[in-house]
Amino acid sequence: MRGLILFLLFTPWLGGQEADPSQRFRHQRHLHVHDPSTILVQNGVARFVSTGHGVSVMREQEDGAWEREGRIFAEENLPAWHKELVPANRGHLWAPDWIQLSDRYLLYYSVSSFGKQTSAIGLAIGKTLDPQSPDWHWEDAGVVISSNEDSPYNAIDPAIFRDDDGSLWMSFGSFWNGLYLIALDAKTGHRLAPEVPAERLATAREIEAPFLHKRGEFYYLFLNWGLCCRGLESTYTIRVGRARSVKGPFVDREGIDLREGGGTLVLGNAAHRIGPGHASVVEREGQEFLLHHFYDARARGQSRAHLAPLIWEDDWPLIKESPE
Repeated sequence: MRGLILFLLFTPWLGGQEADPSQRFRHQRHLHVHDPSTILVQNGVARFVSTGHGVSVMREQEDGAWEREGRIFAEENLPAWHKELVPANRGHLWAPDWIQLSDRYLLYYSVSSFGKQTSAIGLAIGKTLDPQSPDWHWEDAGVVISSNEDSPYNAIDPAIFRDDDGSLWMSFGSFWNGLYLIALDAKTGHRLAPEVPAERLATAREIEAPFLHKRGEFYYLFLNWGLCCRGLESTYTIRVGRARSVKGPFVDREGIDLREGGGTLVLGNAAHRIGPGHASVVEREGQEFLLHHFYDARARGQSRAHLAPLIWEDDWPLIKESPE
């Protein structure tokens, strides 16, 4: 999350009863969340999307609690190309992200199947974030990028970043040769120059879930090492590198290039929160937080959302919070 950085959309957000934003999800053990996106706000209501059948939509209520509000695609509205391009997909769409551009919203999401490289990142365009609005409709805008067994990357886990100059970028990738970056056309939401190869940003044996964030003179690339989706056996950790260009090269705190396996630890297991992953940055009144999911040891490894307070030391992000 995520110039206009995507996360800077929070003036009316976090009204509710809870003064500490990091506690927003604490008592919501019924709310299963995996791969939370950037949070967007429309008419004072905060929402994010996450992995789920047809893409799940989460909404913040007036008391500060969150609820599952609906889906981007109903079963009957799933685009036909999903099955054509990724036959193994059954409508479970992964790791979405979205951005507001003028009076419309662009939503990117992953169509894939577990452990496979036959994947695609799709685009849908809507006029409102509110499922109750008469304008609620997400128009399928097709495939942004796809991959197969001959590709250097796996086309999943999109994260959208708009730079200070208005340029639009998408980082993506999972396993294989790592994480990549492409430029997007802000008018169409599709690739700005399809003939230009994707730029490799980072690699590791187990790597996915990129997120770009700009702070001061540096661009930060948050990412995951390890394995997700195994409950309490998940090994996810959140890592980071920084660069002076959106294209990199990104290096960790020790100066190791992320393309050579570098990556400074930001967040690992903490008390009952196991395998934190799929991070984005959100801001409220000058305080930044890292929104992510984790697997809850108090709930048999169910996936939950969490906002961890984020601080900076020598222009590097750190998480400082109590175990609870």
